[in-house]
Amino acid sequence: MFKTRKDLVFVILCGIFITNAVVAELIGGKLIEIGPFVMSIGIIPWPIVFLTTDLINEYFGKQGVQKLSFITAGLIVYAFILLFVAISVPAAKGISPVSDEAFTAVFGQSMWIIVGSIAAFLLSQLIDVTIFNFVKSKTGGSKIWLRSTGSTVISQLIDSFVVLGIAFYLPGKIDFDTFISSALTGYTFKLSLAILLTPLIYLGHYAISNYLKNDPARLSQ
Repeated sequence: MFKTRKDLVFVILCGIFITNAVVAELIGGKLIEIGPFVMSIGIIPWPIVFLTTDLINEYFGKQGVQKLSFITAGLIVYAFILLFVAISVPAAKGISPVSDEAFTAVFGQSMWIIVGSIAAFLLSQLIDVTIFNFVKSKTGGSKIWLRSTGSTVISQLIDSFVVLGIAFYLPGKIDFDTFISSALTGYTFKLSLAILLTPLIYLGHYAISNYLKNDPARLSQ
C-alpha cells in the first residue's frame, strides 16, 4: 500500500494537519470569553496545525508544506460549499432533531469569515514555512526549538490579526478595541500553547527519525 515508511509518515501528518485545519475553520465563528478577553474557539486546534507544519517542513521540505497548505485551503472551501448546500436543503418538519434555524446559526458563517479564515491560513502558513527554513539554513540540524518557535511567533501573530480583521472587524461585528484585544488574546493563547507543545516537536522528531531509520526500503538501497 505504501512503498516506504516515509510515505506513511507523510499521510499521517497530512491527516492530522487537514483535520485540525478544517475543524478550526468550522468552529471559528464562536467567540468565547477568557476572563475579560474575547477570542474565537477556533484557535484551539491551531497549535496542532503549526506543530504538524514544522514536522512536515522538517522531513518533506518547503514544497511539501506549501502544496499541503493549498490543498487544505481547497478542502476548506469544499467544506464550506457542502455546508452551504446543507443549509439550502430544508429540514424535515417535525422529524429532524435539528431545525433549519439552529443549523444555520451554527454553520451559516458569513462570507467574511470564510474569506478571513482562508486568507489568514494561507498567509500564516507561507510565512511560517519561510521563516522555518531561513532559521534552519542558519542553524543546520540543531536548535529545532528555535526554528519551530521562531516561525510560530511571527506566523501566528499574522494569523490572529488577519482572520479577526477580515471576519469580524471589517464587517462591523466588533469594534476596534475588541478587535485588538481579541487578536492579542488569541495570539497569546496560541503562542503559549505552541511553546508548551515544543517538547512534542522533539518527541515527534525523535519518533519519526527512528521510524524512518529502520525503513526496509531505505536499508535495501
